[in-house]
Amino acid sequence: MDPVQIINGKPYRMDARGALVPESAIKPMDLLLDETVRKIMGFATDISAQIARFKGHCYDDIGSLQALVAQDYGAKLGGQKGNLTLTSFDGLMRVQVQVQDQLEFGPELQAAKSLVDECLNEWAADSRDEIRALVTRAFQVDKEGRINRAEIFMLLRVEIEDERWTQAMNAVRDSIRVIGSRSYLRFSERDTPDGAWRPVTVDLASAERASA
Repeated sequence: MDPVQIINGKPYRMDARGALVPESAIKPMDLLLDETVRKIMGFATDISAQIARFKGHCYDDIGSLQALVAQDYGAKLGGQKGNLTLTSFDGLMRVQVQVQDQLEFGPELQAAKSLVDECLNEWAADSRDEIRALVTRAFQVDKEGRINRAEIFMLLRVEIEDERWTQAMNAVRDSIRVIGSRSYLRFSERDTPDGAWRPVTVDLASAERASA
């Protein structure tokens, strides 16, 4: 979009406050910065749109392949949850579809926290410092009001012989609810069939947000 507006034959530009400023009154440096930002953003917008289209084509191609395999061979291509790995004939290129569950925690989590707090309060104040730190991180809420899922799962791996701790971990497990899933595309390549895979990075997640 052209930032210049012609009013009474003279060029104006809108500033950050929404006021129209004569272009002749704008510092040359500010005009240069504006030109540079718009040039870069033009490329960025185009690339983002290309990646979004690329993602759509990838899923279309994979879906067509799955339909063909099901039709011709009566077999399902991919795992039960939708995970899928496709490898080139020479074994040097790989495309993966990874499906990740989206989780939320129910009210049982608060009951679990109460039981954990009881345990911590009764244990010696100078003992189990690592457990205390882990509990603090696990039940800490971020800026979006979300529980730290990774820390919660770390907490579940801690084995402590205390009935209340066991009840608390059972309550944590009962609180976990799967509310949906999200799929991700991963690309990788290697130089030899027995070599290490290296990722081919394409930021599809950002492109998805941009095209939403």
